[in-house]
Amino acid sequence: MLSEWQAFLQQAGATLAAGRVEHFGAPDAERAAALQGDIMVDLSHFGLLRVEGADSLTFLQGQFTNDVRQVGAGHSQLSGHLSPKGRLLNVFRLFQRDNAYYLRMPAELVQPALERLRKYVLMSKVTLADAGDSLLRIGISGPHAYARLVQELDHMPQAADEVAHGNGLTVIRLAGPHPRAEVYGDAASIKALWQKLGTLAKPAGASAWALLDIHAGLPNLLPANVEAFVPQMVNLQLVNGVSFRKGCYTGQEVVARMQYLGTLKRRMYLAHIDGDAVPAAGTELYCSNSDSGQGAGRVVDAQPAPGGGVDMLVVVQVSLLENNDEVRIGDAAGEPLHFKSLPYAFPAETQDTGS
Repeated sequence: MLSEWQAFLQQAGATLAAGRVEHFGAPDAERAAALQGDIMVDLSHFGLLRVEGADSLTFLQGQFTNDVRQVGAGHSQLSGHLSPKGRLLNVFRLFQRDNAYYLRMPAELVQPALERLRKYVLMSKVTLADAGDSLLRIGISGPHAYARLVQELDHMPQAADEVAHGNGLTVIRLAGPHPRAEVYGDAASIKALWQKLGTLAKPAGASAWALLDIHAGLPNLLPANVEAFVPQMVNLQLVNGVSFRKGCYTGQEVVARMQYLGTLKRRMYLAHIDGDAVPAAGTELYCSNSDSGQGAGRVVDAQPAPGGGVDMLVVVQVSLLENNDEVRIGDAAGEPLHFKSLPYAFPAETQDTGS
């Protein structure tokens, strides 16, 4: 995090730890505001990887799960980077700004991503760099804050993944319970926007933004879950993060075979537990009827829920839910999971295909 921006946030009341805004003094109220009102959030806990050069499009097209040709000035996309075995190494948002591609991902995964991608550059005219200090990034959610953001641009993105630019800002519309956007820009532009929104939106910590992603059913792949899932397990194909028509990329054969020839045995669900202990990403789930040796599933991300308990995204063995089996955190003594509806459906054709 840039020292100038860090000082600005601390002056506004932020409590920081390891480059992450934990809260602005009232974490429970901030999470409640995320689901019920208007918030603005520093997104420095997400890093940025920049890709530029004459061969950037061709290079990226051969690496990721989505069709990079669809990314342009007005459109971003979720995508994944896979191991040769088809396991997710990263889930990120890809967008363009100033003739370069940017990959937004958890900050801890930027350096591993750089190291992996550099192995494939070879003779391509491509430059890769950690761009975490080149653009500030904030999140805006809520009808009033979003309406104020509209005044900064000639037009605003209306649907998820759409992008607009203006006044030094890049605005990306996200799915969520309210109008929501990621905003990128230089320090002067972002500071000015933060101050303009201050009378409408409540400053909030990173947990509030993660809670919105959880309720939107958007998977954030944290370090504990690297190589734990294939894309279909975290519903990446249901949030426009996978193209099955783009052609070859690393791990593509595994993903295609699972999609068209397999049976989807695990997928991601929204769940709640009544206890207040927040399970870490990667925490194993337990069910006495789960497949031997593989466990019932694992936590993708979890955050405290307004009103008590914890909301989470979890990858779970499909048959357990079909049979109404009880699934718990950790072991037989753990908190039971109460499953809730995601904002998108599992189509019949998806239920019968995958991994």
